[in-house]
Amino acid sequence: MRTTRRNTFGRACAGVLLAGVALLTSGGTAVADDPSASASPADGDSAGPTEAGTTFRTATAIQQGTKATADASTGDYLYWAFPADAGQRATVRAKVSLPESATRHGASTWQVDVYDGLRRRQACMYGHQTRKAAPDASTVELSCVLRTVRAWSEPWASDPLPGTYYIRLTVVGLAEEDLGLPVHVETEATSVDQGGAHDVDGTLAKPLVPGASSADRTSAASGSDADAPLAGDPEDGWSSGWWTDRWLWTAGGAVLAALAAVFGYSLTRGGGRPSRVPPGV
Repeated sequence: MRTTRRNTFGRACAGVLLAGVALLTSGGTAVADDPSASASPADGDSAGPTEAGTTFRTATAIQQGTKATADASTGDYLYWAFPADAGQRATVRAKVSLPESATRHGASTWQVDVYDGLRRRQACMYGHQTRKAAPDASTVELSCVLRTVRAWSEPWASDPLPGTYYIRLTVVGLAEEDLGLPVHVETEATSVDQGGAHDVDGTLAKPLVPGASSADRTSAASGSDADAPLAGDPEDGWSSGWWTDRWLWTAGGAVLAALAAVFGYSLTRGGGRPSRVPPGV
């Protein structure tokens, strides 16, 4: 009877242990790889600004998941600004439409660059940051996938930090006769939350948000509603505090360790006093 109960208890502990491991493993995969975690605009919110800034200080502020458009001339420097918070891996996409009515004399090379709140150029992990358009091409599509934003970093490092990020789009190679030709540009910034695997111990006191990063920010700061979020801030505010989902992994690991200890003890503690030993011994 004791042996049967011990085996039943051991099997129950083993089942709970395996279920916990499977739950933690599947949870981590869902957080990191689920495409639905990427930012997407809500119904009615997809319409973005229809102009772009020409400098860092006049960059047009956009929110993640909102598509911005602009009509410009070939050779202009176009700037947009968007917020990126800790744990997000941002992707910037730009589409340049070249009208067929404008006669071009040669190929053109377009490039999209991303800068952080300190105006440090951020490297692209992958994507098509620079592309060349043939004279008869109608569109050019560019993309840049940034590194995951860290909650904080060492002063000497160039890690991406929470705050405002600037998109700069321009042509870097062009026939002189084609300067000034009209173009239509579409830009969008999205991100995927990478989860607790990228959390670090510590956080910035304040995000890297310049006080006058755009004309929209200046007008919002001087408005009557002081509690309204500024144009360069996330709609739901910046992340802060000590809580991260790594606490769930810590608690889950502690529970699994306790179950493993109980299961190991149930296998090694034995069945009590052997039946062949006399009672008086």
